[in-house]
Amino acid sequence: MSKDEQIKEVMRRRTFAIIAHPDAGKTTLTEKLLLFGGAILLAGAVKARGDARRARSDWMKVERERGISVSASVMSFEFDSKAFNLLDTPGHEDFSEDTYRTLTAVDSAVMVIDGAKGIETQTRKLFEVCRMRDIPIITFINKMDREARDPFDLMDEIEKTLALDVTPASWPIGSGRDFLGCYDVIRDRLFLMNRKGFAAKVDEGIKCSGLDDPQLAEHLPEEALAKLREDVQMVRALCKPFDKDAYREGHMTPVFFGSAVNNFGVRELLQGLADFAPSPRPQPAAERIVKPEEEKVTGFVFKVQANMDPNHRDRIAFVRLCSGHFKRGMKLKHIRSEKTMAVNNAVLFLARERELAEDAYAGDIMGIPNHGTLRIGDTLSETEILRYVGVPSFAPEVLQRVHLDDPMKIKHLRKALEHFAEEGASQVFKPLSGSDWIVGVVGPLQFEVLSARIEAEYGLPAKFEGAGVEYARWVEGDAVKMKAFTEKYRMSLAEDHDGALVFLARNAWHLDRTREENPDLVFSKTREMNKAAA
Repeated sequence: MSKDEQIKEVMRRRTFAIIAHPDAGKTTLTEKLLLFGGAILLAGAVKARGDARRARSDWMKVERERGISVSASVMSFEFDSKAFNLLDTPGHEDFSEDTYRTLTAVDSAVMVIDGAKGIETQTRKLFEVCRMRDIPIITFINKMDREARDPFDLMDEIEKTLALDVTPASWPIGSGRDFLGCYDVIRDRLFLMNRKGFAAKVDEGIKCSGLDDPQLAEHLPEEALAKLREDVQMVRALCKPFDKDAYREGHMTPVFFGSAVNNFGVRELLQGLADFAPSPRPQPAAERIVKPEEEKVTGFVFKVQANMDPNHRDRIAFVRLCSGHFKRGMKLKHIRSEKTMAVNNAVLFLARERELAEDAYAGDIMGIPNHGTLRIGDTLSETEILRYVGVPSFAPEVLQRVHLDDPMKIKHLRKALEHFAEEGASQVFKPLSGSDWIVGVVGPLQFEVLSARIEAEYGLPAKFEGAGVEYARWVEGDAVKMKAFTEKYRMSLAEDHDGALVFLARNAWHLDRTREENPDLVFSKTREMNKAAA
């Protein structure tokens, strides 16, 4: 393949995540994007019965039972000659660590907001992660077919709360029962709501010469048309016109309105991603910035998922390709182990469905089956020694001991805990003194999920109980001082899955006191995954 052909393939890729507060309609929107992208033939699975209720993006048993997403999943599809890689992320805050890491692998994001609720807590947190990484955001205000807040109030809240310039890409005509459709502010088109259900065909919209076009009166009631003209005139006066550069730099968000459950506004959002969202961006490595059009293949692991196929106890490493043209069978260096691996069985995803990756380009997400060789934060490179940076691990906020009634199965428990630690689903600590493992998570719901998965995937009825510790902090410092520290505080120390030293504090006072007594040591709440794996 020529250099020009490679660049053309990279330029047509759009790798993005969907972020939202729980219940904003993120999973439904994901389904509909796949529908319009031709990746699935039937939408509405979230509302259907029986097997159809199992949303494409929610493949884990516990997700299907609870109706929530607790693990990021990847889906690839094509639309308007563009190749999309959609990363669906957990909305529940107890699983936010998986979301944070997933955001290291995308070039843009869609922020879903409930039209009745506006900006919610988790939305704000996820937005801040996007801001730290300069990830451009398109906003989709969902559920306009229900009673919603005034669109001017919603726009104002986004602007003030997130400190972003907002500009409407579309504008709603009514809400709730009176929701008639949207006006495309950028292209001057009218889209009318079709309430015929999930399989409703979406038309190309009614092209207009502007809001004064007399044909609008043929499709809208007089009162609704008068309000639309007034609203759009006002919003054009109050908001900056859409600026693609400002959006891609993370300063402006174009806002789309719609109703994902009714298929309305979804294709316009997808068209906006095709037209506005950036192609794969340069990625930061410790040594240099890597450009996507470079000839040699590089990539990093941002997620590991164990037991996607419970029958084979497999582990899939999700790799974001950052440069080059990958071909099946290619040999890549695993930088951490300094070994070369032949990648013969990499896969591309449509949720639970996979196909062998014959080739892939910068921006694509590949899954590489392995047996624990690849960990989160690892770098793969065709030739150069590189270490991609910025894939985080966070100190857990809830810690509990894990207990088994049958001590004969403790080795099986250790194996299960190691697998989950490799996924990044939890932190696993082995105290320097004592035999019980301590598991740390971001939120308590994760213990329910871990307990369910340990039993379902390993046949072990594990119990979680109080550990008597509230804080975990990674400790680093001079080798001599670290040795003295380890000897003095041994009863409060543990090693994480990678062998890094962790201080387990009983409470805030214990943590503060220990810091004061050891001013030359660093107690960290976050840790670079590639540093942990180095």
